[in-house]
Amino acid sequence: MIADIIDRAVNGRDVGVDDVQELMSISDPAEMEQLFSAAREVRDREFGRKIFTYGFVYFSTYCKNNCTFCYYRSSNHSIDRYRKSKEEIVQLAGGLKDAGINLADLTMGEDPRMYADDYRGLLDIISSVRDDVGISIMASPGALPREMFSKVRDAGADWYACYQETYNRQLFESLRLDQSFDDRRNQKTWAREAGLLAEDGMMIGLGEDVTDRAETILEMGRLGCEQVRAMTFVPQEGTPMQFVTPYDSTEELKAIAVMRILYPDKLIPCSLDVEGIAGLKTRIAAGANVITSIVPPNQNLAGVAQHELDIENGNRSVEHVYEMLEEMGYRHATSSEYVSFLDAHRPERVGGE
Repeated sequence: MIADIIDRAVNGRDVGVDDVQELMSISDPAEMEQLFSAAREVRDREFGRKIFTYGFVYFSTYCKNNCTFCYYRSSNHSIDRYRKSKEEIVQLAGGLKDAGINLADLTMGEDPRMYADDYRGLLDIISSVRDDVGISIMASPGALPREMFSKVRDAGADWYACYQETYNRQLFESLRLDQSFDDRRNQKTWAREAGLLAEDGMMIGLGEDVTDRAETILEMGRLGCEQVRAMTFVPQEGTPMQFVTPYDSTEELKAIAVMRILYPDKLIPCSLDVEGIAGLKTRIAAGANVITSIVPPNQNLAGVAQHELDIENGNRSVEHVYEMLEEMGYRHATSSEYVSFLDAHRPERVGGE
């Protein structure tokens, strides 16, 4: 049964929600390795031995939202929050480019100061990184009005990232308090209409069941997102969910592998923000082909899922990540290889340039 579903998925034949649910329910170690092996074959056939790399610049930890799972929720008053200046952000992005990192992920909470004056602060940061550094850019600024996406694209962003976390509407509403499920879902569509590549993501361990996971994986594919991810929920101090019993990484690894065989040409990240450098090998072995959340030490930058994990000890540094890739028989992709991927997959802008 499992072998048949994997075979159909790998060969591009019809796979439905029941099939995905079956794959996500695997518990037998032999079947799990069968799934991971198929995912590696698909990834290596499509991308060879190259792995893309993203640097993480979390430039504002202020947020107006009060998500129940997030450390940076507005009501968590114990946080020492920060905003990086435009000059600091440009310097950080320049350091990533000089190190051979393929993309700078410019991330912030939904910071009212960055949203003021028609998002002038956000757009200025994006255009400054584009003009002064020239690295590929992912904008991760939270939910935006529809008319902003063309402006984000014109400012110089290549990607727009906005994670739904789950496509179970009721669960979403209990997690993202006072936020619109439909508006957040539409973010990905509006981004692609503006000519931006789009990333969506699911979180595992928030109270969803295996059917929810299967439906979320399929919905991210239906939206046409060029990058899809799964991350294991890490309970955060100072949130209503701080005492939730966390999952191990098994469910995340299965999700990575299932997404890989369903979506051979998509980018699927391995985030260092969940288990740090220790989780790199297992996620690459499950079919991931992007390492995200590379954070240089000694820059007073935070992560999201684990705001301190492996940052100041240098284990999330560029050098350490490259060493690990080489040990696994992979290499980091060149910037020209990454730009070639973007050019081949960038959505056509509705209404033209």
